[in-house]
Amino acid sequence: MEIQLSKAQEEAGTFKLQAQEVAVELEALKELKSSVSEASHIATEEEIKFLRQKVEELESERQKLEEQNNVLEMRLERHNLQGDYDPVKTKVVHFRLNPTSVAKKERAEDVEQLKVECERLRERLRKMEAGGAVPSDDTTLVLPPSQEILDLRKQMESAKLKNQRLKEVFQKKIQEFRTACYVLTGYQIDITVENQYRLTSVYAERMEDSLLFKASGAVGSGNMQMLETDFSNTLTELVELHLFHQKSIPVFLSALTLDLFSRQTVV
Repeated sequence: MEIQLSKAQEEAGTFKLQAQEVAVELEALKELKSSVSEASHIATEEEIKFLRQKVEELESERQKLEEQNNVLEMRLERHNLQGDYDPVKTKVVHFRLNPTSVAKKERAEDVEQLKVECERLRERLRKMEAGGAVPSDDTTLVLPPSQEILDLRKQMESAKLKNQRLKEVFQKKIQEFRTACYVLTGYQIDITVENQYRLTSVYAERMEDSLLFKASGAVGSGNMQMLETDFSNTLTELVELHLFHQKSIPVFLSALTLDLFSRQTVV
């Protein structure tokens, strides 16, 4: 780019000189023309015609040179506006403390410090996992001593063991309670889905002879509603009497127990 600018400037200077020479020559021809007009008795018509043609050619050449010179000057002006410069006439000043260079240097230093810190933390973690001692002057990461960590692990294992034992005891007590209900009431109670219970009598003639009850109303209100099953459809009289008229589920279940029991004891 600098070579092109220098070449363009040289061409502009050359065109200026040529234009000046043409202008001088034109003035000389004009003077010659005036002198010819004064001495017309010597000059012929052909000479006058030749001189006029020469003047026109020189005038045309001068205009072309001026146009080329203007074009070159416009190009130089555009290059200057775009930031180009002539190294001979223009001096570039560089900041001793360039903000961009300073920022890059600070960022590189921060990255290096972070790398060192990460490596130190990794080494500390490796020592702790291996059960080794950690230097007391290392305050990068404050952690409990190894013995305290071991004690916490023991406490956690003990808590897990207690929780497992409580679950086993709870399951055992639930099974004992279900067995007690089955023996005392004569019904095995199973939860099918949420808030829905299946009751099977100990005296049922078939395993599929069961009743379905669903909890209704607010939680803990104790309201139950019997759902229709194939077995319940065979108990129309008991349902009408004890559920619709007496509105008592315990009486209904007791009456059903007596009815099923009587069927099995008939000789």
